[in-house]
Amino acid sequence: MSMPARILAIAGSDSGGGAGIQADIKTITLLHAHGMTAITAITAQNTLGVQAVEPVPVEMVLAQIDSVASDIGIDAIKIGMLGSAALVRALVRRLPEIGAPIVFDPVMVATSGSVLADEDTIAGFHDLIRISDVVTPNLPELSKLTWSRLASAYEMEREARRLARDLDCTVLAKGGHLEDDLVTDILVQPNGKVDRWKGSRIHTAHSHGTGCTLSAALATGLGQGMSAVEAAGRARSFVRAALKAAPGLGEGNGPLGFADMTEFWP
Repeated sequence: MSMPARILAIAGSDSGGGAGIQADIKTITLLHAHGMTAITAITAQNTLGVQAVEPVPVEMVLAQIDSVASDIGIDAIKIGMLGSAALVRALVRRLPEIGAPIVFDPVMVATSGSVLADEDTIAGFHDLIRISDVVTPNLPELSKLTWSRLASAYEMEREARRLARDLDCTVLAKGGHLEDDLVTDILVQPNGKVDRWKGSRIHTAHSHGTGCTLSAALATGLGQGMSAVEAAGRARSFVRAALKAAPGLGEGNGPLGFADMTEFWP
């Protein structure tokens, strides 16, 4: 039996099971890898929103990382919700020592609109991007990271190119927030090479956790030896299949359909 890729998810816990650590573990497992976690915050949330957030102390987050790194090993790292600017600074110092590819999902606001990162935390994101291999911003996050207003796929690609060049990190810019029936996602590498994926919009009220799922799937691909382009392509297909399989749980924005992925795994 071959050794599965070992993927560490550094993110917050979602009590509703749709996003965060819970979505990460489901995704990593369905993609035939071994998921490990460093929980950064405990949230009380459901499909209607986030009711409470309790950050985990920085020392405890680092202890979780050190625990799995020293024994099991790490082939790739996915970073999601971070509870504080102090944690951002600590990860910038600690993660390069591990030597595994890093995928950073710069979580700022939940799908429900709840704020998950304050201004001080967001201010440190550029340093975290510099040590990451791939960053996966949606349109509002890319706008915040580049201090620009974005309203088109052209503007999204322009700013993704600038971010990739300036911070020497591959950028997967997600176009789901653009008001087009055709959704365009763009992967820009620091050398200027661009790959694009286009697909019809999947109209559903149940898209909670798409960003977490995409970044976890991408990190899993990198940990399994895929290139950034291969990993991003598979991750995108995985998310689209999970969106189509969403079971419609809850009264608000429900989770993806991890339990029924027959389209992805025929």
